[in-house]
Amino acid sequence: MNAFRDVKRIVIKVGTSSLTYENGNLNLGAFEVLVRAISDLSNNGVQVVLVSSGAIAAGVNRLGWAKKPKAIPLKQAAAATGQPLLMHIYEKLFAEYGKTAAQILLTRADLAVRNRYVNAQNTMETLLNENVIPIVNENDTVVVDELKFGDNDTLSAQVAVLCEADLLVIFSDVEGLYTKDPRVDQTAELISEVPVLTEEHWQNARGPGSRRGTGGMYTKLLAADIATKGGIATIIAHSKHQPRLKEIIQGAPIGTFFHPHKSALKGKSRWVMFGAASSGSIVVDNGAKEALLEQGKSLLSNGILEVKGDFKRGDVVVVEDEDGSIIARGQSRFSSDELLEMIGLCSDELKTLGKNSNVAIHRNDLVVLRRDD
Repeated sequence: MNAFRDVKRIVIKVGTSSLTYENGNLNLGAFEVLVRAISDLSNNGVQVVLVSSGAIAAGVNRLGWAKKPKAIPLKQAAAATGQPLLMHIYEKLFAEYGKTAAQILLTRADLAVRNRYVNAQNTMETLLNENVIPIVNENDTVVVDELKFGDNDTLSAQVAVLCEADLLVIFSDVEGLYTKDPRVDQTAELISEVPVLTEEHWQNARGPGSRRGTGGMYTKLLAADIATKGGIATIIAHSKHQPRLKEIIQGAPIGTFFHPHKSALKGKSRWVMFGAASSGSIVVDNGAKEALLEQGKSLLSNGILEVKGDFKRGDVVVVEDEDGSIIARGQSRFSSDELLEMIGLCSDELKTLGKNSNVAIHRNDLVVLRRDD
């Protein structure tokens, strides 16, 4: 875990179960411990972004409801009521340690569109450079299912990629990733390090760890997968270790450490891979597949077999091989309607259609997915 020692920017995710009691009431002591640890890191020159759940739980508590509702309008009402309360607690506590906090509410759409992604990135960068601690949550008051991140584990990984963090720490109600489900098998052992995620690791991830949370170990592995592919070291640890944040930064063996990929994506490629929502797909032949995977070439129209979906120029699409496996993601230089006319045609043939280029996706706008990264 020596990779932690030089971190300058860290994203910390804390879930609802880490901030509430079993009865659903807010655990103010947990807030205090977390804020103190983050403030201490900030004093030491580490930039911190906090991804915090708890708005709906706070709203349910304030509204006097017996339990978290299932109906979307009621959830959104709870979030609208609870988010100001959540921020009030954070602002008050951070102010006691001389720190300024800022609220950032995101939806999936804010990161799916390139210019909105860049705007969010610029805002985050400005806040961090001004020594402000951004507190991020999903905008549950307005978001609908198709625009949701799914859970704050995924959101935290997306935020880590967005702000180009060095480390993502996910605090939960479990110690980390185990060889088996520790709730049902006492022989389960904590896995201290994961160089590469394997199918066995995914099989070991089962269900939510607490009835108060929304995500289980599986969503945390998804988050670790996103972050590590973006070159960001990740650790999953029990929330009781929040006071030991400084020790984590210094490389203490706490929780499960996920090694970052060596061939990490940078710049726009990060958005293409992790931020943008795909609008369709392009199926390519084996020759085009080899050109993309082995030769680092652009995708040309004469290698396209099929176009799926309805997309515009500049939209991100997935590239599939003949077996249906996704091999790449990239920004299309043509709309789906245009590509349907260009399937299998070379540059000379395209000139008769008034097309001056046969490059469907340029290499600079394409991210290849490799299983051996």
